[in-house]
Amino acid sequence: MGLGNRLKSYVGMVPNPISPKTREAHARIRGASVDVSVCPYCAVGCSQLVYHKDGRIIDIEGNYESPINGGTLCPKGAATFGLLTSPYRVTKVKYRAPYSDRWEERPLDWAMERIARRVKETRDAAFEEIGENGMRVNRTLAIGHLGGATLDNEENYLIKKLFTAGLGIVAVENQARI
Repeated sequence: MGLGNRLKSYVGMVPNPISPKTREAHARIRGASVDVSVCPYCAVGCSQLVYHKDGRIIDIEGNYESPINGGTLCPKGAATFGLLTSPYRVTKVKYRAPYSDRWEERPLDWAMERIARRVKETRDAAFEEIGENGMRVNRTLAIGHLGGATLDNEENYLIKKLFTAGLGIVAVENQARI
């Protein structure tokens, strides 16, 4: 009996090495939707794939189609999933009222509403329609904006349009150029 025949008869005697549980196993991203995003950490702007199912993020990995990172992520970028899903993630803001000696916890919605209100109040109080030389300027010099380096071109374009043309803010900068 040749080696090939011996192997065939041996394989027929061995029980199937794959258990039913193993057969039923599948990737956790099966059936998930995926969106392309940008890593929130540094100025490189690595592309990430964010997998989500039923309103929850279930995995984040490097985007293999990205010319920037080709699917790779640094240790911080690879930990983005933990950043977003950790039970220790801060979801409230700390606020210290003027002249107070203690910090208070406030909801994020409260902080966003307060910031929007303060920006509007500041703009309304310091808005100039006509400059010193009599020319129309439609601006405020009382507010500035410093953007993050991980913003993509589209986000920077929209921020520039909103803050300069919409709100009249002159001082708009991005940390990628500092």
